[in-house]
Amino acid sequence: MNWICLIFAGLLEIGFTTCLKLSDNFSNLKWTLGFVICIIFSFVLINKATQTIPLGTAYAVWTGIGAAGTVIVGAFFFSEPLSFIRMFFITTLIASVIGLKAFA
Repeated sequence: MNWICLIFAGLLEIGFTTCLKLSDNFSNLKWTLGFVICIIFSFVLINKATQTIPLGTAYAVWTGIGAAGTVIVGAFFFSEPLSFIRMFFITTLIASVIGLKAFA
């Protein structure tokens, strides 16, 4: 169950970073509220996950999901560059997260 909480916490990290970009320096209330809601629930869920998952593992998985997802959102929704080298390192990051899940 705590692994599911951790995955959702990582997905909410993607949500809060996306809302952060769309908030226009917190001047757009709708996206600012989205940011606040996502970040609160993300932190609540990672806190729950660290009750049984080692802190270092949980943090690495949480940031890994957030980083990989944010790069993908940036590429598809904000036309950010998605070069071969960026994809290589995102793939390496995802493989590392899978490895941590497999051996933690």
